[in-house]
Amino acid sequence: MTNVVVDILLVLGVAGEAICVAGVLVKRTTMDRLHFLGASTTVPAFCFLAAVICREHLSAGGLQAIAGVALLFLFFPVALLALGRAVRRVDLGDVRPRAEERVES
Repeated sequence: MTNVVVDILLVLGVAGEAICVAGVLVKRTTMDRLHFLGASTTVPAFCFLAAVICREHLSAGGLQAIAGVALLFLFFPVALLALGRAVRRVDLGDVRPRAEERVES
């Protein structure tokens, strides 16, 4: 039974990653591509983590998987934000919002 659960979780993780890769390939702007890139580190990564925990339990391999996904989940948004700001600086010359992008509060 455990093998079936692991296989299902792996299929879900690979399908999620495939959808994110397809989104990166299809979208035209860099910012849209960054959205799909960020999505690839959420649900699919947790599917892979759940598969490893089902197989390895809380052994050394399971703990390493938890640490790896936790680091990915915590630090990838920071790297993605920095990359987005760099792209905006290259495209527009500045990272501040333009007048037409401001939202009235």
